Amino acid sequence: MTTRAPAPSLLRFGAATAPTRRLICFPFAGGGPAIYRPWTRGLPSDVEVLVPPSRRPGEAPLDSIAAMVHSLVPAVEAATDLPYALFGHSMGALMAFEMALALEAGSGPAPSHLFVSGRRSPHEIQPPTINHDLPDDEFLTELERRYAAVPAAVRREPDLLALLLPALRADIRATETYERRSDDIVRCPVRVYGGSEDRHPRPEQLPAWQHVAEQPVHVRVFPGDHFFLTAQRDALTADIVAHWSEAAVPAERR
Repeated sequence: MTTRAPAPSLLRFGAATAPTRRLICFPFAGGGPAIYRPWTRGLPSDVEVLVPPSRRPGEAPLDSIAAMVHSLVPAVEAATDLPYALFGHSMGALMAFEMALALEAGSGPAPSHLFVSGRRSPHEIQPPTINHDLPDDEFLTELERRYAAVPAAVRREPDLLALLLPALRADIRATETYERRSDDIVRCPVRVYGGSEDRHPRPEQLPAWQHVAEQPVHVRVFPGDHFFLTAQRDALTADIVAHWSEAAVPAERR
């Protein structure tokens, strides 16, 4: 397993005035913090969006969910002085789930809500696909087949691909080799999102998140494929705000 020094502070987007709450977001495989910058336009001005920073030049990418979460815990804990919720899409959903468990097991404030998107429940055994070791062309073709994830323009730029592929392979390896580290379940409210045309996961698979949640899980499916969160950004952020505002006070520690 690749290791590195603890991550620097989270990047902060939005909140024109002093924030009163924070939405901490985790990216999908190959995604960077910029995907969440536009979210501030659909969130109230008191909400600050926090996102893990991009990898630093020359830095070896982490290749397991456990290592990614472990590296980010100090930075996330430093941001819990205000009420906060967690959001993650695809690989980020696994990161958000594991982060919620880590924070609920700690001594600091727990998240008020967990929002997960585009990912099957962590308790389910994932399909035995191992794509991260495929040759470059096969690797990219498989990602395109499953997620429509790599634009043709990017594939035509060898220099750009050479920069992106190591981190993308590490992220895919992290999702393909993910295993739950415990049978713990999340105590805060959980809301699950998916795309109506997504095949990984299919909409009917989303309610299974109930197996890893203490409170009743609620699901909403938006029109679109695996990356519905781009086309449906305004509706998605509006839904997050509506249900975050209704979230119960975080459960007392046991």
